[in-house]
Amino acid sequence: MKEEQAFLTKPLVLAYIGDAVFESYVRHRLVNEKYRDAHDLHVRSIKFVSAAAQSGILKKLEQELTDREKDVVRFGRNAHSNTVPKNADITDYHAATGFEALVGYLDLSGQTERLEELLNRSFEFVYAGDRSDG
Repeated sequence: MKEEQAFLTKPLVLAYIGDAVFESYVRHRLVNEKYRDAHDLHVRSIKFVSAAAQSGILKKLEQELTDREKDVVRFGRNAHSNTVPKNADITDYHAATGFEALVGYLDLSGQTERLEELLNRSFEFVYAGDRSDG
């Protein structure tokens, strides 16, 4: 998909793809960090893919984003879905949707180097705080 086409894709569609891309990335990274059992991997992955974690990641990344990336985040943050988060603060949920939209946009537009850069930084933001858990 061309960049402009990805940019014009509905934000919740971008977030849908971005959610899958980010979760897959996190799972692969966790498995490669150190072998753990499936339950431990699941528990650790939640620290990355929760709305609160993604909101925190976005806050740390925002200054590094291009204007277009900020637009994608804003569109995702402001998108109205028909679901209400059960275990998430609504502000975190909207920010997480913006983050996921950004990941989806970068993936669909073929910006693999930029996507990899932001995914690596995102992982390190959370992982650095998680290392003390062993």
